[in-house]
Amino acid sequence: MKPIIVTLIAALLPQLVFSAAPATEPVILTEQGVKNLGIRTAVVEEADFELTTFALGRTEAIPENRSILSSRIPGRVVETKLKIGAFVEKGEKLVLLESRQPGEPPPSIWLTAPASGTVISVNTSLGAPVEASDSLAEIADLSTIYLIATMPQATAGKIKQGTQARVRFPIRPDKEYNATLLKHAACPCPDPACALGQNLSTRSDEDEVDLNTAGVVFTVENPDNQLRRGMNAECTIIMEKREGVLSVPREAIQGSPSSRHVYVKHMTIPNAFDRVNVLKEAMDAAHGHDHNEDGSEMTPEQKAAAAKAGGGDDQAHTEGGISTREILLMVSTGILALMLVFVSMRRRKNTDETTELS
Repeated sequence: MKPIIVTLIAALLPQLVFSAAPATEPVILTEQGVKNLGIRTAVVEEADFELTTFALGRTEAIPENRSILSSRIPGRVVETKLKIGAFVEKGEKLVLLESRQPGEPPPSIWLTAPASGTVISVNTSLGAPVEASDSLAEIADLSTIYLIATMPQATAGKIKQGTQARVRFPIRPDKEYNATLLKHAACPCPDPACALGQNLSTRSDEDEVDLNTAGVVFTVENPDNQLRRGMNAECTIIMEKREGVLSVPREAIQGSPSSRHVYVKHMTIPNAFDRVNVLKEAMDAAHGHDHNEDGSEMTPEQKAAAAKAGGGDDQAHTEGGISTREILLMVSTGILALMLVFVSMRRRKNTDETTELS
């Protein structure tokens, strides 16, 4: 992999999260050396940092957007236009039903779509008998659908209504959808209908339910009507987002976890590069919380110990390594010395005046 050298923009210098001075003397190369190493440069720029978590999900039609095609009279299907996946408009003729009343021919009636939407299930066929209690087809408005994701309860408890997520479907890998958290699921049941609080009586004692997980319900816009219920999804849930954080390519950061650094192109010397340490404050600013020197996140115990260590005046130190107590002692000693000199000069003056009078 070709090394990456960071280039700084003057306007961003006051915001830099690197150390203030190079860690070592500049590394100076020849022009040919730069070419041989294949060094590439990248400009430090502002970017958005996200703290995300991953979850698997499954789509489901919104219960309030579903409707059933049925008949008020018994009869027999003599013509049908029902096709799974077809979009129908409200009032569109779907099934021609022949009544059981006597006649030559028997009276018939068209059953029409009760609402606009996509036909998601068909429960009849040509010539099939129909009773008034039968459900012939189910239609759902899929312009907006639910996505039910499952995750550990501890993680689910940290996300709130309105949280955003990026969603990809393995069956449609070329497109990414945006989702918005609507609510937490009604129960940890693996069945989406159960998770939405529907048909809870169908859940049996043999259903395996992981009580350590929880379901969260997202809404996904589906304007092209390509998503269907029952589709598996991969969700990247945005737990936290920080905007305008200075960033460099990951490949540009070198060194061990306890000594991260980048090489910065020198401002004036051609083909020269300064090694600059990347402070832990960089990660603190990017992630919004404190880190250890090795880049790991600080635990509550470590944060408390750090606050205690830095809270006392006796333990506060200057950049030169001198404690506050030592500085106060030096100042007090200096003032006392000046006072002694002043008193000594006054006494000597009084002595000289007494000698002259004698």
